[in-house]
Amino acid sequence: MTAPPADRQYVHGTAPRVAVLLLNLGTPDAPTAPALRRYLREFLSDRRVVEIPRAIWLPLLNGIILPLRAPKSAAKYASIWQTQGSPLATGTAALAASVQATLGARGHHVLVRHAMRYGNPSTATVLDELHAQGVTRLLAVPLYPQYSAATTASSLDAVMAWLSRVRRQPELRTVRHFADDPEYINALATSIRAHWTEHGQPERLVMSFHGMPQRTLKLGDPYHCECQKTARLLAQALELNAQRYVVTFQSRFGKQPWLQPYTEPTLRDLAKAGVKRVDTVCPGFAVDCLETLEEIAMEGKQAFLSSGGNEYHYIPCLNADAHWAEAFTNLLESHLQGWPSRQVPDTTQLAASRERARAMGAANI
Repeated sequence: MTAPPADRQYVHGTAPRVAVLLLNLGTPDAPTAPALRRYLREFLSDRRVVEIPRAIWLPLLNGIILPLRAPKSAAKYASIWQTQGSPLATGTAALAASVQATLGARGHHVLVRHAMRYGNPSTATVLDELHAQGVTRLLAVPLYPQYSAATTASSLDAVMAWLSRVRRQPELRTVRHFADDPEYINALATSIRAHWTEHGQPERLVMSFHGMPQRTLKLGDPYHCECQKTARLLAQALELNAQRYVVTFQSRFGKQPWLQPYTEPTLRDLAKAGVKRVDTVCPGFAVDCLETLEEIAMEGKQAFLSSGGNEYHYIPCLNADAHWAEAFTNLLESHLQGWPSRQVPDTTQLAASRERARAMGAANI
């Protein structure tokens, strides 16, 4: 395989640079059926996401699922699409920019970029750009608070695939999860308290996490346990007893059993049991997306109110909230320890070293 252009542009004497790469799941380029077909084909072809033999799955995906699901998904995306584009794309970019500014204010000279596992900007494209800028140390940060093979591992797979094709690999560190990180739990609790200060408290707080097939738990995926730990720590921070909150799982796909209880049936059951107000939060998402803004904020509200509930509130993800940006930067600083991220490259010395390298090359001709 031909090496990427960045490898051929290397100049001896280039100062080392540190970069942080925030990795998110991805989003279609537009809320249209063709864009959704491209996005869903890439997403649902990932062996980490769908663990069904290819010979069975791919004909089903291309022949039935994509033609049926793409138009329906496009309509859902259209309902939450913003002027600037996809909320996941704009929110992730805003978080990267906020972290870049916060690190800079603290004296760090670190490049902060974001990339998507599926769609644009692709992980490989952003890594090529960082490579061309002379990055020699890379901190890869999947934006999934709880570890799952289908999300965290898949995003890191994309980084490793890129590493396999470059000659000058950067030194690599990764963040596995932040499900129980005190900074994350405190940021969530601060956001929820702010909502309650303005709107009052609900009878129940529903903590809805993205679902996964039940079999992944039996295969050893720690995701379910980490979701439960996040929920427990968040409830403690909010001083909620076991009767005041419930943990659920959303976004079920297919007929096989997924992690339970499911979010929508739980919302209906709460309303039918006489609960008049619920607030829902999604602690498994760092940035708002289709699954939070459409499935939970819209469909969840309709399910609760149509089943007899009176009042429903969705509490947004942390996104690029200033308090979270500071807290997230604290987490990143702990992973950057030992790397010279506070060193400012000496441009005079750098130019001199490049000139020496050119002179040595000329002398050897």
